[in-house]
Amino acid sequence: MRRLLGLDIGSKTVGVAVSDELGYTAQKVETIKIDETKFNFGMKSIKKLVREYDPAGFVLGLPKNMDGTNGDSVARSKAYGERLKKKFALPVYYSDERLTTIESHRVLVEEAGIHDRHKRKEVIDQMAAVLILQNYLDLNRKDQ
Repeated sequence: MRRLLGLDIGSKTVGVAVSDELGYTAQKVETIKIDETKFNFGMKSIKKLVREYDPAGFVLGLPKNMDGTNGDSVARSKAYGERLKKKFALPVYYSDERLTTIESHRVLVEEAGIHDRHKRKEVIDQMAAVLILQNYLDLNRKDQ
């Protein structure tokens, strides 16, 4: 199996994670700054990551509302997924990301001991991308 890139799409940043080649674990990579108002979606940075990791596809978080309905953020994520498909000709998968930001905060505070809000902010999107990708890997593992 080739690696997958996991992405947490926000309005100002994209958190990035990558899987190991066996598809068991996700690790944080970086946070890409974007500016939708200037049509800067971070594709140059994504292109570098595609060259570096040679992924088999992308896993994007699908930020549904708590009641399971789709909101504006779901439309943003799907539009970003369409951009990725067109630019890289790789499959895009989606993973329910409800509560990943809350879980990211918990992991960073309780497990990593990062109590400084500014330090957490620097890695929160990456951690959310890790949780999105790890959830997808766990749910789609072939050896279960």
